[in-house]
Amino acid sequence: MKKIGKVSSLFRYPVKSMQGEKLHESIITNNGLLGDRYYALIDTKTKKIVSAKNPKKWPNIFLYKSRFLTEPSIDNIPDVEIQLKNKSFISSLEDNINHVLSDEFNSNIILSKCIKGKSKIEGLFDDSIEDVIMPENTFFDIGKIHIITTSTISKLKEVYEEGNFNSRRFRPNIIIDTDEKIVDFVENKWVNKKIYIGKEVILYVKQKTSRCIMTTLEQNNIQNDINILKMIKKYNKGTAGVYVDVIQSGIIKINDPIYIEEE
Repeated sequence: MKKIGKVSSLFRYPVKSMQGEKLHESIITNNGLLGDRYYALIDTKTKKIVSAKNPKKWPNIFLYKSRFLTEPSIDNIPDVEIQLKNKSFISSLEDNINHVLSDEFNSNIILSKCIKGKSKIEGLFDDSIEDVIMPENTFFDIGKIHIITTSTISKLKEVYEEGNFNSRRFRPNIIIDTDEKIVDFVENKWVNKKIYIGKEVILYVKQKTSRCIMTTLEQNNIQNDINILKMIKKYNKGTAGVYVDVIQSGIIKINDPIYIEEE
């Protein structure tokens, strides 16, 4: 095996398409980081998941932040708290949460836990809106864990110096701190390989992550910038980072070493 870096950052997003939580450690289950995207907003009219993939309909969802009221455990995923645009909070324990969220988004909205079956979201691809079917019994787009490296972020900064490549644009679960001398899209060569993190966790690199309009959208302290996506398309065929599936669960922590199987 070859060492490729260490865990630099861990992120969990309790509510799909909202800002999430930065973690020091996390339990990795067969469904990714414990509690990740366990909740989502559902448009009761269309029965589809509210997602930043369709910013024409849901332009401000990145301005909302979610966090669990207590730390999740294998036996219990707790209630969640949402910070609204005006910086006030409302939790899933409150009876009026769906009414408040419906007012916020000017649509009939409910906050839902993961539901059985395959859910749909609407995605904006070029200028057309298309339905995307998520993996069964989840609120994930494709892969259960998203990884990006400091090498890839550094490469994007190199080709577009005026761009703000804050890692939050990419909504990763794991950021891998690679050798600072390497400035390249290193994840491209990882597809179909196993990654080993810490003492327990083994992941399988499923595919490169195709980027969409979400990388360009405004977030707190991050401006809207359509050139972010243009640069990703120009210099790496529209991908940045990788999706991985879980082979072996366990606990990962900040600074855990990361290895990849050799050729």
